[in-house]
Amino acid sequence: MIIAKNDEEKRSTLWKAATIGSSVVIVLIAIYLLTKLFTSNPLEGSWEDEDGSLSMTVKKDGILIVNVPELSDNEEVDVKMNYTLDRDEKTIVIHLDDKELEKLSDMSDGKYTKETLSQAVDSIVTTFNYSVDRSCLTLTEREYGEQMIFLKK
Repeated sequence: MIIAKNDEEKRSTLWKAATIGSSVVIVLIAIYLLTKLFTSNPLEGSWEDEDGSLSMTVKKDGILIVNVPELSDNEEVDVKMNYTLDRDEKTIVIHLDDKELEKLSDMSDGKYTKETLSQAVDSIVTTFNYSVDRSCLTLTEREYGEQMIFLKK
């Protein structure tokens, strides 16, 4: 209707409102994407070892769940661990929670002990340098340089 009546003043007001609204939306989207890019955890998600012997799920709140299928014949065991991530140094320090091991050992009814659980996840309890390339995560042990390669699930 406004266009048909050739009312320049109303058309100009609508045009200004439309450009201001779209500009605000574009700026908000840009801010959202930039914060996601620079503040998100690059390791977050589910990862599986190349040979399938180990899989892990990295969560936001410093929780790492390691799934060890080789521990028992017919069942997999999820071991909950803690991690500390340093994005500047690109390092991750993985800590073992003794209380969690005791809880899992008690729940297993003697199938595995705290020591067998500890040995099963011993290779991942250390400090690693990490590198993420698309869907491939490489963890390099800082002390000896051994590498573990994980693929995104």
